Formats: sequence, structure tokens, C-alpha cells
Amino acid sequence: MSNEVIIRDAVKRYGDFTALCGVSLDIREGEFFTLLGPSGCGKTTLLRMIAGFNSIEGGDFFFGSKHINDVPAHKRDIGMVFQNYAIFPHLTVRENVAYGLKARKIPAAQIKPQVDEALDLVQISHLADRKPSELSGGQQQRVALARAFVIEPSVLLMDEPLSNLDAKLRVQMRSVIKKLQRRLGITTIYVTHDQEEALAISDRIAVMKDGRIMQIGTPNEIYAKPQNPFVAGFIGVSNFLDCQVEAPSAGEALVTIQGEMSVRVPVRRAYSGRARLSARPEQLFFAGEGMPATVLFSIFLGDFIEYEVQLDNGQSLIVNEYTKDTAAVHADGEKVRLRFDPLRISLYEDESGEVLSL
Repeated sequence: MSNEVIIRDAVKRYGDFTALCGVSLDIREGEFFTLLGPSGCGKTTLLRMIAGFNSIEGGDFFFGSKHINDVPAHKRDIGMVFQNYAIFPHLTVRENVAYGLKARKIPAAQIKPQVDEALDLVQISHLADRKPSELSGGQQQRVALARAFVIEPSVLLMDEPLSNLDAKLRVQMRSVIKKLQRRLGITTIYVTHDQEEALAISDRIAVMKDGRIMQIGTPNEIYAKPQNPFVAGFIGVSNFLDCQVEAPSAGEALVTIQGEMSVRVPVRRAYSGRARLSARPEQLFFAGEGMPATVLFSIFLGDFIEYEVQLDNGQSLIVNEYTKDTAAVHADGEKVRLRFDPLRISLYEDESGEVLSL
């Protein structure tokens, strides 16, 4: 049976270095939950604490109502998929997948049908008698997946499982993983530094930095409404603009950008002073009036055209214009004006980074 995973105030230290600073999470039963962040942010450390591979200096970990801090790794009922696959080179595909079932002393009569079903799910039944050295990287990854979920764990943990594959195979395998997780309903915690991968496969994402959670939300929430400048800059592409905000009360602020353009933006509280505005490339658009800029160059990408433009103050911005919305490409050196939808941008206090926009 799948379990929810509850973490309260997790702390991990290595000497004087604190790798996790009081992290708390509620991961729902059957959810595909991703820990996303740059190298060194603490995501793999946290995953290894959940698995029982790392000691816990502070906090509490639960699988459902069961407190697991002192439960050894082999008794936590987890499946694990590692970055390097960690499949046994001397065993066949079938023997690798059966290994966990044998370790759990499952009767031999039950092992074969369970292994057959697992191999069929990841579509490698025809490779059952091969050794790992005879398999491609993607095939080896499917073996690792089958071995992890054949034991029907209450929690499935994945640590950068696609990082060793080429770009095209990564896209294929992330679809395989998501479909399997949906079909089996196993609570899954997935670690990656790849933003696109996280957005594509997750039910919810926790963005991490320096051992702390910066934001938790659905892929759409994380992308469309980042709660601080770090998330806005780390997920996808964001253009940041300095601005001045005047908001006597919650509701609406007058935002002045570069002294060139003023717009009214919905805000959650009163604030007056300097701020930073964040706009995605697709949230900026060319208009008859707005901030003056010059097109530096364009890149045609099929569905859209990506422009790099330069404001009069020298700052460069990225603007995406969808080909279905335009009949012509703006020429290099062309003078243009830019606007954006004030309901879709994000606005942050200059010093604290606190989000002001709704």
C-alpha cells in the first residue's frame, strides 16, 4: 500500500556545514513529488534521509502514521532508483528484477509472474535473459525501474535517474516513468536539477536552495506565480526589471519602469519603494506604445520566434512571439516598443525579495 510521507523540521549537518535547515514537507499518498534545485541545495541529502541512508540530526520522518527515524533502511519498504542504475552486472535482466522479491522471501511460484508483469510494464520482456552489458542505457534504466516497483514499495525514491541518458532518451523515459507511476499509484519522490523534467512529470514540486524550501506548488503554480526571485530565475527564463512601486494600500499599485512606462499591478499589501518586476519571455509583447527597445537578433524555433532586444538603458531582454500570432519577423536593428500583461507578471520587494503581486 502506498503511503503519505510527512517530514517535520529536518536538519542535516556535516561538521560545521548545515545541509538541511529545518525542512518540512507533506507528500500525499500516491503523489509524484519532485525535489528540484541546483547542485548542493540538499535535495539528494533529504532523499537519502527518507531512504535511511543518512543519519538524522533533527526533525521527524513519517510514512503514514509510522515514525521512521530509527527504522533501518532495509525495513522502510522503499524502492530506490539510482543515478547509476546500480543493477548487478553478473545477473540477467530477469534475475535483477527478481532480486528484491527473493530478498523478501517471496515464494518462488509468485516471483515469476510478478517479474513477468514488471518486465511487460517497462516493455523489456524480450530482454529478460540478457546481461546488463548487452543493454543500452535506456534499457538498463528500465531494468532499474522494474526492480524498484516489482516489490510494490510503499514509497518509491528516484535520485537523478535520467541524468546519464541523452536528451531524446530522457524525454522518452520521463514519459515512461510518469505513466508507470500513474498506473501503479505509488507515492514517488523524485530528485532532479532539470527544470523542464520536473515541470513535465510532477504533481507538485519543492524548489530548494541552500538547504531550504523556497516554494512548493504544482508545475503551473511554480512557473506562473514564482514566490521569490530565486524561483523566478531558476525555473525557465525570466526577465527582471527594476521599478518603483507606489501602493498606499492592498489592491493596486502604480508601477513605474525605467522612467519610461507606468502600469497598474494588483498587489497583496501596501508598499512604497524600489522593487523588481519579473516577466517571462512569452509575457512580453510588441505594441504600439511601451518601453522603447531595439531588436538585437532573432531565432526562429518553429512554434515561436525568440528575440533578444535591448532597452535604451542597455539592458537586454528575451521576448517570445508565437508564429501563429504574427505574419512577419522583426528585423535586427528594428526599433520596437514592449508591453506586458500586468496580471501575469510577478513583483518583488527589492531588498527582501518578498512577493508583492497577487
